[in-house]
Amino acid sequence: MTISVSDRLRRLPGYPLAEIPVIKKRLAEAGVDVIDLGAGDNDTPPPAPVVAEMNAALADPAMSKYGFQQGYAGFRRAAVDFLGRRFGQRFDPSTEILPLIGSKEGLAHLPFAFVNPGDVVILPEPGYQAYTGGALLTGGEPLVYPLRAEHQFLLDLERVPAETLARTRLVYVNYPNNPTAAIAPLEYLEKTVAICRRHGIVLAYDNAYCDLTYDGYRAPSIFEIPGARDVAVEFFSLSKSYSMTGWRIGFAAGSRDLIGALTKIKSYTDTGPFLAVQRAGVVALDRSEEFCTPIRAELQRRRDAGVAALGQAGFAVATPKAAMYLWIPLPAGVPSAEFARHVLETEGVVTLPGSGFGPAGEGYFRIALTVGPERLREAVARVGRGLASFESRGVAARA
Repeated sequence: MTISVSDRLRRLPGYPLAEIPVIKKRLAEAGVDVIDLGAGDNDTPPPAPVVAEMNAALADPAMSKYGFQQGYAGFRRAAVDFLGRRFGQRFDPSTEILPLIGSKEGLAHLPFAFVNPGDVVILPEPGYQAYTGGALLTGGEPLVYPLRAEHQFLLDLERVPAETLARTRLVYVNYPNNPTAAIAPLEYLEKTVAICRRHGIVLAYDNAYCDLTYDGYRAPSIFEIPGARDVAVEFFSLSKSYSMTGWRIGFAAGSRDLIGALTKIKSYTDTGPFLAVQRAGVVALDRSEEFCTPIRAELQRRRDAGVAALGQAGFAVATPKAAMYLWIPLPAGVPSAEFARHVLETEGVVTLPGSGFGPAGEGYFRIALTVGPERLREAVARVGRGLASFESRGVAARA
């Protein structure tokens, strides 16, 4: 007897380089010094006061109850206060904020509230896999929008045909961007909001990296754009900015109607984030400026070290003003997946190939700033050696 999987499952692409952990484990067991620059998983510890609050919450039996979608009222209030301080925006904590089990699940669940089978969902590529998953699992029709360096890696809805926009129900926009680290000018956001309002398109604005900014750059909220509340749901995460990736806590903000729709969907799929994590999240959000500043400063040190080392290794890479990644172009003709596997096998460095973020990411690879400057310099030197041996291997094969 054969059990068949659903067509939806068949449509899902494989998760990028799922074999990396297996290769990494094999190399480590063989005594190889592996440097992991793959996942954007901070190596710095969570803020001590957040951990202390988590420990206190774990001792409170009330925190082990179901939170449901309303969750911990203090977390909703802290989210509202954060948005007020950070962006000058005001929200109703009861109806315009929704706690999430990390922003990823909210991004993936959003299409279930607004997309019917056959509706177009516009996705950036390279981009976060949660966007693709949400679109495909709802039966939507993904329209991949390639992000190009010559257009500053911006998803420009003006370049989408009007007849396609008429069929579009949802667009994902992510700035500061993963994986390219691109940022979005205010005039771009104004134009994007205007087009979404004109066509009745829900704008999912993924702002997970808004606090990881450098050189005086300040990442905006989409709600600083007039009219955005008519169409936008903005997603925030405590993962990267507070070194809390495994805690799985974030939140969405938006109008009562849009947040209400996502809340109804989630009421059928989960019972909300663990209350103790929400309580600890209050401390993180209430002291965000204090906690994010040292993490941001350390990431800037790593960015500077990484960019300099890449230049010395022969790679041309721009200096990003935000996020925790470097998006590095490969020489023409070097396939990113084969290169990433070669560097891992021969040099013990984990990177992510651009093609792992979709075909439009081909020609690049990504490194995450997840180790200190000295370790990063060592990793980049190895990557440079890996490129040289990869290219010489190709020359030998053609000889």
